[in-house]
Amino acid sequence: MTTLQRILTIIAVVLGTMVTRFLPFLLFPEGKTPPKYISYLGDVLPCAAIGFLVVYSLKDAVFSTFHGFPELLSVLLIILLHRWRKNTLLSIGAGTVFYMYLVQTWFS
Repeated sequence: MTTLQRILTIIAVVLGTMVTRFLPFLLFPEGKTPPKYISYLGDVLPCAAIGFLVVYSLKDAVFSTFHGFPELLSVLLIILLHRWRKNTLLSIGAGTVFYMYLVQTWFS
């Protein structure tokens, strides 16, 4: 890749990022009510994204042996912490640390 191609690639990435970041604010200004389907998507997409991430993270777990046990314990910890503290960052962070601890010590 030549220097000119690298510069053009960086410019294209920057422009693409700026368009995707600023376009929603231009299409839906603060004083204007967004269309109903946009509000609906804003309500359902976060839950759908979390569901997708859970399925994706558990897709390779083998539950017939103890290989899926660290995943199940971590998911259980995340659910309990989130119900108790209602803090997404704490729940996901603690679940990740707990999973890494289990995988590197108990199930290695």
